[in-house]
Amino acid sequence: MSTAPLFLVDALPSGDRAVLDGPEGRHAATVKRLRPGEAVQLADGHGGLAHAVVDAAGRDTVDLTVTARVVLEPPAPRVLLAQALVKGDRGELAVEMATEAGIDGILPWRAARCIARWDDGPRGEKSLGRWRSTVREAAKQSRRPWLPDVEEPVTTGGLARRVSAAAGALVLHEGAGERLADIADELPRTGDLLLVVGPEGGITDEEIETLVAAGARPVRLGQEVLRASTAAAVALGALGVLTDRWS
Repeated sequence: MSTAPLFLVDALPSGDRAVLDGPEGRHAATVKRLRPGEAVQLADGHGGLAHAVVDAAGRDTVDLTVTARVVLEPPAPRVLLAQALVKGDRGELAVEMATEAGIDGILPWRAARCIARWDDGPRGEKSLGRWRSTVREAAKQSRRPWLPDVEEPVTTGGLARRVSAAAGALVLHEGAGERLADIADELPRTGDLLLVVGPEGGITDEEIETLVAAGARPVRLGQEVLRASTAAAVALGALGVLTDRWS
């Protein structure tokens, strides 16, 4: 049985009737072509979820009857991704795959060897907007009631401060002596676990030293060297983020 499509709304409807309009309503009516009797889900991106049934569909609106509501507990521990900026659409691929693999938040990282450069002006805001849009669509596609937050980009110094504040931090690095599989029993059960993925050119020795000094732990997934755009998704699968979160 397929899962009902999920649409993100600013706030869940308070009554038994609702109208899905705007971009989401247009998508539901013209792309999904929803018809009376079909089931849908509405999510506020913060754990609130409503189940509903379509009553009628117009050109860009859908009338709904709400059948149930639930508020889901936030994931624990929360897993955050510090993703180095990646050139072209590979950056969007990285955050898309990470979202579908269960990441809870994304921190764009201006690493030293990043080919992509986000400035503080309109071009940087446009790039950040593309990441946020990609994450939103991926969350809908994977039926996630919690929408990962894509934060403002940070420098290595800013990332080190986040490492210090987290319950745990792992840096994916092909030269690490420990494998991710070997430290599964040592991962934090509460708070934030920060997963750091470097750029195409790799993480510099100075960056590794800075992050380790802040409390990060270098680990490798195996013998293979993964692309910067796919490493996070593979690591999240190895961590079991979508299953039991190592409980």
